[in-house]
Amino acid sequence: MKHATRIADLGCEVVEEILAAAKSWKRQPHRKHLEGKVLGLVFFNPSLRTRASFEAVMARGGGSAIMIEAGSESWKLEHRVGAVMNGECAEHLREAVPVLSRYVDALGVRSFSTDGNDEEDCRDALMRAFRKYATVPTLNLESAREHPCQGLADLMTIEEQFGATRCLPVLLTWAPHIKPLPKAVPNSFLLTAAMRGCEIRIAHPPGFELHREIIGEAHAYAEAAGGSISFFCEQERALQDVCVVYAKAWGPSTSRERVNDADSPHADWMLSARQMAGAAKDAIFLHCLPVRRNVEVADEVLDGEWSRVVDEAENRFHVQRALLHWLLN
Repeated sequence: MKHATRIADLGCEVVEEILAAAKSWKRQPHRKHLEGKVLGLVFFNPSLRTRASFEAVMARGGGSAIMIEAGSESWKLEHRVGAVMNGECAEHLREAVPVLSRYVDALGVRSFSTDGNDEEDCRDALMRAFRKYATVPTLNLESAREHPCQGLADLMTIEEQFGATRCLPVLLTWAPHIKPLPKAVPNSFLLTAAMRGCEIRIAHPPGFELHREIIGEAHAYAEAAGGSISFFCEQERALQDVCVVYAKAWGPSTSRERVNDADSPHADWMLSARQMAGAAKDAIFLHCLPVRRNVEVADEVLDGEWSRVVDEAENRFHVQRALLHWLLN
């Protein structure tokens, strides 16, 4: 049985297959390749693009989706082994997931980081529990560790613009925010870009390092694909002549206490036209959305000729169609 809870579940060959199918099928938005299929969507956190795109995929593909908002429209769910359930959680995944598996053909799960602990986020306990108890393919809709669908959409957008990605210089740059955010999106951009052989630059202030396990996995992919990874603590130096600028806020490596952007010592990391001028002439700008305008990124960048954020969001639909086709066949 296939799962797609981490980009490692796919591997380089399947990633290439999915991206090729997504680009080919983009001209056929109503391709009926999911007729009779039912996708269960379990959301522990809010969503706009993920929910809408997966429901659209199933509707246009001839299938259907069942949406469950855990804790609001259903029972609160416990995932810990051996938990004494005398609190708010009325049901354990040990029963809930096998039951849901009997109603649907695949299960998609969205659950963010809960406490901002990098070690716990890397273990990805809730996503692993769904995968363990499910009797149908399980799909990551963003977890504490990764957001594989976003990473695939990012690379599809880059390949549509530039074609081959081997040795293409791309920058993942940290952005300021009003609160510390999880690292699933930057993790997935890094891992997927490494699989595609990009020359990856990662820029962030000291203390905002990504987890060593993610970095190690990305290095292995980059080496196999002919790419590279380098690190910068100065944003402007990292921006020089890059073709892709991906901005994303994420929390520090240790403390995740709330940080007001007005008081942040790194507010100057907000991406503006001045910084983008250092990139290549044909550079594009990406962000997973939602984005806090004039905190993470200036209006002039989001509304400027560099921006591909809407194309990137549309491509979520196309890569998810291809991914579900692979999972269910």
